[in-house]
Amino acid sequence: MTFRQFAFRNVTRNKRLYTAYFLSSMFMVMVFFTFSIFASHPQLSADRLNSSTVVALTVSKWIIYVFSFFFVLYSMSAFLQSRKKEFGLMILQGMTTGQLRRMIFMENMLIGFSAIAGGLGLGLVFAKGILLAGENIIALNERLYFYFPLQAIVLTLVSFLLLFVLISLFISAVLRSGKLITLIKSDRQPKKEPKASLLLSLLVVFLIGISYFLSLRAEGLEAVLLLLPVVIMVTVATYLLFTQLSVYIIRRLKSQERFFWFRTNMLLFSDLSYRMKDNARTFFLVAIISTVSFCAIGSLYGFQSMLYGSLPKHNPYLFTYLAGDGDTMEQAHVQLVNQQLSESGLQAEPAELELSYYPLAAGSGEMLLLVKQSQYNHIAQIMDMELIELREGQAVAVDYGLSRNGEGMLNQPLQLQTGAVVEADRAILSPVVSVVSHYLVVPDALLSSLGNPSRADHYYAWHGPAGQKGAAAAGGQLLNKLPYSEAYQFRAMDYQMNLTVKNFGPMMFVGFFVGIVFFVSAGSFLYFRLYSDLDEDKHKFKAISKLGLSEKELGRILNRQISLLFFAPILVALVHGAVALTTLSHMFQYSLFKESALVLGLFFIIQLVYFLIVRLFYTRQVRLALRQ
Repeated sequence: MTFRQFAFRNVTRNKRLYTAYFLSSMFMVMVFFTFSIFASHPQLSADRLNSSTVVALTVSKWIIYVFSFFFVLYSMSAFLQSRKKEFGLMILQGMTTGQLRRMIFMENMLIGFSAIAGGLGLGLVFAKGILLAGENIIALNERLYFYFPLQAIVLTLVSFLLLFVLISLFISAVLRSGKLITLIKSDRQPKKEPKASLLLSLLVVFLIGISYFLSLRAEGLEAVLLLLPVVIMVTVATYLLFTQLSVYIIRRLKSQERFFWFRTNMLLFSDLSYRMKDNARTFFLVAIISTVSFCAIGSLYGFQSMLYGSLPKHNPYLFTYLAGDGDTMEQAHVQLVNQQLSESGLQAEPAELELSYYPLAAGSGEMLLLVKQSQYNHIAQIMDMELIELREGQAVAVDYGLSRNGEGMLNQPLQLQTGAVVEADRAILSPVVSVVSHYLVVPDALLSSLGNPSRADHYYAWHGPAGQKGAAAAGGQLLNKLPYSEAYQFRAMDYQMNLTVKNFGPMMFVGFFVGIVFFVSAGSFLYFRLYSDLDEDKHKFKAISKLGLSEKELGRILNRQISLLFFAPILVALVHGAVALTTLSHMFQYSLFKESALVLGLFFIIQLVYFLIVRLFYTRQVRLALRQ
């Protein structure tokens, strides 16, 4: 038998050890390949898409590749860590360090070639589905037909061949065989009792508490300013949670004799602190990666919902038009809009409102925008919104958007140059006038008593049912007919939504892709760490079974042990993600509860299914070892 045959048979005879590494590598190849198929599609060239979309697709493809490099490197390192005893036996039989490195290089390249072939094959199978999904998400006008992706195949083949060669050379170069006795007894090396600091454990509670408090109370731009310090505090707290607090809690539970000696708790908690300490870095990595994945997908899905939900809410008109003071083309433009509405067969009820600007006293040059109560209520009634009721001398500050500038005008006496004083006693958010950020609604009599304004603009709105067929086309035609200087004052809701989907679609598609890659990778990290302890569990439970451990008790212990190690980082990530998405909803003043619950719930269900599958195979391996 040649050395190459020895390496090949070593792979084929140890399927349990190699399967997880092979499947993880193949998944990364498949993801990169399918993304390349999409990004390299002839109909997604730079002359058909805007430059930012093309750049986003290209950059995301290489982000996945760089992440794949570190993922495969970590997987290979964890994989080799579990084979120390096997390496020790080979060295005992006369294998040199050079031959050991050569064998690992050949095994890794064999798995790499197989993973590339499998990834390309599966990528071709799922390619049409990816193209259909991308076509719908990006809202393309043309269908993305299936094509033979020669460019994507060559790019994937060359990129991942280089990746596996570099990783194989790196692992082989840094491999240290160590002492023979250390390798052979690697699974029976004594471990020091894990220690945890009470001070650092309390620091975890403090950092997470202050981070959550600041995040949940932040509104508007406060959330952006707090982003960096909160992320740093949460990251540090998450690391200390697994290295300190978890170990401290387990040690405290072990010190409670009544709890520790209850049923099979002794078997569960006897080495749980060791495992938490050994797996702390993995759990930290999984928690952070999963949090990023939850936040990325949850925020993108939330943004999409907000755009579709808040755009009609905050800009509920089919068309709006603002004519400046003294605009000689005002009536012509209004007639143009009415004519386009009629030709397109769109249902819309027109309304008009005057925006009156009065200079403030003290020569500051600032202007105060006032709107008549009757005109405001007329449009609000058409929109089926709450009307404003005012008594003599009262005023209401109205704000449109996220700035909340209207609140700054609340209970502030504003003196005009005429000597009159206007003061708002309450503030509201309203999309009735969507072209200005804040203004005051005053009684008609008060506005008439102020005399002629320094400037009077005219605001026109056409309100009608959203989603009318032909609204987007009519909006595009009007944008071409109106002068460029007036274009920013003209809005077509359906046309805007169409543009928004086209601009936001690629970002959402990329975010979903990258988020799923991160999440699956996190699950693979847990799988590697869990199976690295399989041989140790076999020996431990085989010895305990001789003392009378029943099959039912064994199943209960394994179920609790795997659940704790499998869900601890995921639950931490779910809580982090829920707080982050709640902060996002506060920031944009739009409830994302439904979207957050759907995303986080879906990820939890996927993780639960993954856990059930892993537990089934893990438990079966332990029980088979007991019967031998």
